[in-house]
Amino acid sequence: MAAQPTVVDLLELSPDFVRDPYPVYARLREQGPVHHVWTPDRGDMWLIVGHEACRTAFADPRLSRDWRRSGNISQIINTGQDQPGLAHMLMADPPDHTRLRRLVAREFTTRRIEGLAPRIQQIADELLDAMEQNEHRTADLVDAFAFPLPMTVICELLGVPELDRAAFRAWSSEMVARTSPEAEAAAYEEMPRYLGELIGAKRAAPGDDLLSALIHAVDDGGDRLSPEELVGMSLLLLIAGHETTVNMIGNGMRALFAHPDQLADLRADLGLLDGAIEEMLRYDGPVETCTERLALEDVEMGGVVIPANSAVLIAMADADRDPARFADPDRFDIRRDARGHIAFGHGLHHCLGAPLARMEGRIALRSLLERFPRLAAGADEAELAWLPGMLIRGVRQLPVRW
Repeated sequence: MAAQPTVVDLLELSPDFVRDPYPVYARLREQGPVHHVWTPDRGDMWLIVGHEACRTAFADPRLSRDWRRSGNISQIINTGQDQPGLAHMLMADPPDHTRLRRLVAREFTTRRIEGLAPRIQQIADELLDAMEQNEHRTADLVDAFAFPLPMTVICELLGVPELDRAAFRAWSSEMVARTSPEAEAAAYEEMPRYLGELIGAKRAAPGDDLLSALIHAVDDGGDRLSPEELVGMSLLLLIAGHETTVNMIGNGMRALFAHPDQLADLRADLGLLDGAIEEMLRYDGPVETCTERLALEDVEMGGVVIPANSAVLIAMADADRDPARFADPDRFDIRRDARGHIAFGHGLHHCLGAPLARMEGRIALRSLLERFPRLAAGADEAELAWLPGMLIRGVRQLPVRW
């Protein structure tokens, strides 16, 4: 009979867990791939670590994302089962997931994404122009650049009006790194309500944006997104479309600041940029663990049984620091072959927007390093405030000087 581990409090293993979870994950990985843990913000969870185990878990149909149909959504989010904002492909299993992803992929095309490059460059240049006006030659890189760049891009792509973007920042922040259960619940009420009204306006007067295209998208069999699914999919695209890129830029620059030799090498040869982006994603990616999976039945992995109806986290951050997959994994090396990392997930839920995030990252980092050749950290790492929780990994502010 498989063993049942005791519950491990992650903060007891390290009070510094939120800032630096990697030593805790490594210690757990040495003991096995599956652990029953108490998390800093969500309480009781089951955690999977190690590259091979994480990839296996992503592909295991017994670990479901269909909480609305098969589980109790309040285990992971402070909202109800019938919340329209959850009617999206990240909250679905096949065949529903297959159908939803197919409908969105018809419009979220490579051609549409590649066509955004000139506009992304223009936005980046305008933000850097504004930074350059600061007579003190200092800024918060998150607020001045890393956040507004992808937020502007995804809002323009979907057709969200300019004046509404500040509200989106607040709602999105609560959904990925809540400050309280009450604030999270309010965000899940307000954002879907706003999106429903926006969809109604675009249905009456379509534009050339992605949301208008999704409203009218019909596949070869006549299938289309329902009103509830339009709300859910637009919410997912807005949040996933900027949170990952914000923190990819922030975490990537922190890694470069902490490794001045690597920063110097990249400045000297921006031809290393594509590989550097992949190493940034591997070394300290923007998504620490997956969105919670639901065990549909008792699931045995690595000699441990995860009980049915448990919430399960897959530690992508640990998978990408596993020495069984990456030699000397705690070393940041922009020349490393980092292919095989799972920073954007793995399997059927692999991030649909990964090409957009990579393109934004390349444009952002190249523009930043070219414009500010003396860019440096403006605060010690220990002074930075981290986002709470185990989903999105990043800092609230990143002071810089040049």
